[in-house]
Amino acid sequence: MDFKIDFDERPFIVIWEVTQACDLACVHCRACAQPQRNSFELSTEDGKRLIDDIADLEVPVFVITGGDPLKRPDIYDLVQYASERGVRTSLTPSATPLLTREAIGELQKRGLARLAISLDGPTAEIHDAFRRVPGSFEWTLNAVRYARELGLPAQINTTVTRHNLAYLDQMIALLESLDIVLWSVFFLVPTGRGQDVGLISAEEFEQVFEKMYETGQRGKFDIKSTEAQHYRRFLLQKRTAERKAGVVHEGAKAMPFAQMIGVNTADGIGRAPKGINDGKGFAFVSHMGEVFPSGFLPISAGNVKRESLKRLYRESPLFRSLRDTTNLKGKCGVCEFKEVCGGSRARSYALTGDMFAEEPCCVYLPKKAMATAG
Repeated sequence: MDFKIDFDERPFIVIWEVTQACDLACVHCRACAQPQRNSFELSTEDGKRLIDDIADLEVPVFVITGGDPLKRPDIYDLVQYASERGVRTSLTPSATPLLTREAIGELQKRGLARLAISLDGPTAEIHDAFRRVPGSFEWTLNAVRYARELGLPAQINTTVTRHNLAYLDQMIALLESLDIVLWSVFFLVPTGRGQDVGLISAEEFEQVFEKMYETGQRGKFDIKSTEAQHYRRFLLQKRTAERKAGVVHEGAKAMPFAQMIGVNTADGIGRAPKGINDGKGFAFVSHMGEVFPSGFLPISAGNVKRESLKRLYRESPLFRSLRDTTNLKGKCGVCEFKEVCGGSRARSYALTGDMFAEEPCCVYLPKKAMATAG
């Protein structure tokens, strides 16, 4: 797969939130999920038109999320349609009694390429308190086991907050005992119910980055960050320092940097190229068809019921402005890493009201900013 993508032409990843209905009530939920489906959700035919657009754009990664996608009776047909259109599809269901071995088997039969499921603590006590439904921890581990028994690649998503920061070492030990292909580490954007969850400090971001890097050295699974674009800056700094010290990485230990610049994985779903950001190689479609730069940046460029995803992504002033790094302000605007990082536009918007403001959770002081300060 070619990862040299022109982000002005097409995104690397499209996420479709097929519903906000969910039987969990997670403390950090961006969508503020609810028990029942919304009658204004995209219909099956709307969804197929969206998938057609994604196929025409040749988007490498398509993720179906929610809420809980299994709350939609047509989810199997949608997965099958995407597969028939040549769109490699991941699905992020909620860990509930709906997520049975039979359901996972049917999804695989319909063409699902990867199952991604959330795990936010190393024990039932910690995870279930986060998800606010007893039994979620056990359902999660069962789902991973079912997927691997069926030969379906499994991914774990973890949202790092004040709630679980102290348990990351135990979390990593648990993950290394599971047969997963990717650990996606989400860094909180205080939106939705997540406004009331403890955002970790910029210094603690760096501590988590270090743990991610050290874990990646062991090569048990791939690791990526979500809404922590400055992990790429961390990796570049780390590799530069090691190269100056004469440290050479081979094989699995070379993987963290390879993840940043884009590599293929066994299931054909690759890592994002460097530089991807909200609206820049990334698009999020809501359950009602609104197109956002990400699920955490609630500014709509338009609706796929009225305009194609292709046109909205390529031509909307919102997406075009987010792809222009000259719009970045503060230290992000003068940072030498802005083309590979650019900071979380969603977090900047959530905390300052300005999507171009500097990343609030980055400790790095750019060289130009240091010169000005001096």
